[in-house]
Amino acid sequence: MYKTGALTLALLIQGASGSVTARALANGPNGARPPLALSDFERALTINDRYGGLTVNVPEGPFWLTPDAFVYSRTSHGEQQFMRIDAGTSLKRPAFDQARLAAALNEASHKSYQAGDLPFERFELTEDGRRLDFLIEQVRWSCDVASYACTSTTWDVDAPDTQLSHDYTPPAENSPDQRSVSPDGKWIASIKNYNVFLRSKDRLQDVALSRDGSEGNYYVFSTLSWSPDSRHLAAYRVRPGYKREIPYLNSSTDQLQREYSTMVYPKPGDVLPLPQPVLFDIASQRQVAIDNALFSNPFEVSSLQWWEDGRGFTFEYNQRGHQLYRLVEVDAATGRARSLIDETSETFVDYRPLVADQEATGKTFRHDVDDGKEIIWASERDGHEHLYLFDGRTGALKNQITRGEYVVRGVNHVDPVKRQIWFEASGLNPRVDPYFVHAYRIGFDGKGLTALTPEPANHHIELSPDGRYYVDLWSRIDLPPRIVLYRASDHAKLMQVEAADISELVAAGWQPPLSFHAKGRDGKTDIWGVIHLPANFDPTKKYPVVENIYAGPHGSFVPKSFSKWTEPLTQLGFVVVQIDGMGTNNRSRAFHDVAWKNLMDAGFPDRILWHKAAAARYPWYDISNVGIFGTSAGGQSALGALLFHPEFYKVAVANSGCYDNRIDKLWWNEQWMGWPVGIEYSQSSAVDNAHRLQGKLMIVVGELDHNVDPSSSFQLANRLIKAGKDFDMVYVPGADHGTPGTYTQRKLLDFFVHNILGQTPPNWNATLRRDNQDENARQSR
Repeated sequence: MYKTGALTLALLIQGASGSVTARALANGPNGARPPLALSDFERALTINDRYGGLTVNVPEGPFWLTPDAFVYSRTSHGEQQFMRIDAGTSLKRPAFDQARLAAALNEASHKSYQAGDLPFERFELTEDGRRLDFLIEQVRWSCDVASYACTSTTWDVDAPDTQLSHDYTPPAENSPDQRSVSPDGKWIASIKNYNVFLRSKDRLQDVALSRDGSEGNYYVFSTLSWSPDSRHLAAYRVRPGYKREIPYLNSSTDQLQREYSTMVYPKPGDVLPLPQPVLFDIASQRQVAIDNALFSNPFEVSSLQWWEDGRGFTFEYNQRGHQLYRLVEVDAATGRARSLIDETSETFVDYRPLVADQEATGKTFRHDVDDGKEIIWASERDGHEHLYLFDGRTGALKNQITRGEYVVRGVNHVDPVKRQIWFEASGLNPRVDPYFVHAYRIGFDGKGLTALTPEPANHHIELSPDGRYYVDLWSRIDLPPRIVLYRASDHAKLMQVEAADISELVAAGWQPPLSFHAKGRDGKTDIWGVIHLPANFDPTKKYPVVENIYAGPHGSFVPKSFSKWTEPLTQLGFVVVQIDGMGTNNRSRAFHDVAWKNLMDAGFPDRILWHKAAAARYPWYDISNVGIFGTSAGGQSALGALLFHPEFYKVAVANSGCYDNRIDKLWWNEQWMGWPVGIEYSQSSAVDNAHRLQGKLMIVVGELDHNVDPSSSFQLANRLIKAGKDFDMVYVPGADHGTPGTYTQRKLLDFFVHNILGQTPPNWNATLRRDNQDENARQSR
């Protein structure tokens, strides 16, 4: 039987395009390595299923159930269990009887849920402690904790499937059943004939507040927003955008005939809907004009949010092109609009939310203090993501709260009484991985910065609702996760709640990735990545390298926390690496800006230097024939490696790629490639640069990809054919984005084994025939 780390023969492979000599890899005592066996491929395809059941008490997902109790889940041998901790007493017990709950759910839903695999991650406990409430898909369930009788309380059958639409235009709503009641209960607002109507509770008054609504410029019921004093009503009037639809053909349904469908899918440059805020005075029953000069070209606007004293409302305006993000305030008495805070950039404003905080509004981080007398705001204006304190009445900057060459990653809690902020950040400790997230506390005035999580690892904390306790979940790629409970007042450790046991996993051959960093293209900045070592690793041998790439500018992607996931290619003798090059997120703004109008870059100058540094450091790291693979934006980058850096990358598998950013969805591509659509789109286009292809390429595309328009892959293939290029293409009927499944995983393994190791993969048809014969023989017995 073949063992990883033995010799690889230098094979001469004859093909239609000629002969390719594979290099001798992983040199051993006999000068050659036997061909890979079928069992090696089978192990690679099943290794993660095998490892999945070999861990004990792996904790995740802590959340506070009450001010004194939190819940987390732990997984042992593949079975999940919810545990409850009472912070005051340190009592640890199951959160509920999962077997009874699963049985009750199955009886009520007529499905087959398993006690160790319940289909929800969070739940709520009613105030009286008698019922558990949770969501399963679009159904809200409520279960009695004594009898375990479960009922579905809400089933929103009309809720849109966000995975099947990219439509930015809210629908026109004219249902008489949709009513918005004023806070004082005296008025009822509704939408009729695309306009806002107002009716008094006593039904003596029924008037049209607006008359400018129409089918092509209508008021949206879901945006109706009453002032707290019931004196004013605001709403958005929306002019629809261009309704671009892309067609889908499902060739392989449960029935004989194929099915057709369409999806709204705006693309870069398409006309967007135009939402405009409108204000109504209830006493005079008149519309108050609002000048739209400050928000005339929106990519997106947030919901309307009234100040508690009713003096006005605010909304956040993200201007198309993503170079201006503005907090707008509208005065209730006059309708005058003014900008409270402007966020501008010569490249792009990164408007992603700081997700650690559930109180944040809009798309960036904003927290209003004392009804907007002060505003805490996130900004990259000094070159790093930091927090700032603004005067909410004048819009003047009072002070910068956090400062330094580090990045605020999330806000956990704002205490307006103590004037303190609990937040998470990375890069503050120069002696450790700059992507490690740690928790801190700081005052509104920027003083008293206190570190809360000293261990060099990746942390996430959850504060109790009353701020008395916090829970810390932390791990590293080489250290399994644990949960610790602390008292917030003095950071005293009260309880080590859980620590995972991975001894069975390690005994089975699992090994953690190796962290490595090297200087990037500027000779100063550290580029970080990980190296997944091959099974049965022997440092005296040489191993071929394959890069797993994802370079989307919306995040960073090299793992920092523990995972039992193993790259299947490592089971076939490959080194697999992941790298965060320049252009990805969670570092400095200059690091991030490399991606702007330049997705073709994908950090490759940094990645290649990283590979060369790894080869210089580790004799076993062979970069003579480097492979690369990726999915979605990673598919675009994997192909880009062969188009723009063929001197280094030789073999690529590109799955579900957006190969021309003009063909892909609007929001993601305009964010990084800019608006209006310019020549940069063509320069980064793999379709327009298809003639540059060198090396070996396999394209994988799913027939029903609802994330990236599948025509992107077919336009690429068409252009490659016209350029006389040779490539492989895997088309998967019925598959959505990423084409998940054993078949495409097997095709990837086969492609790298053939084109890098120079070996012939198994004859899977013969293998399947043998398996079927064995199964038939067993059944006949």
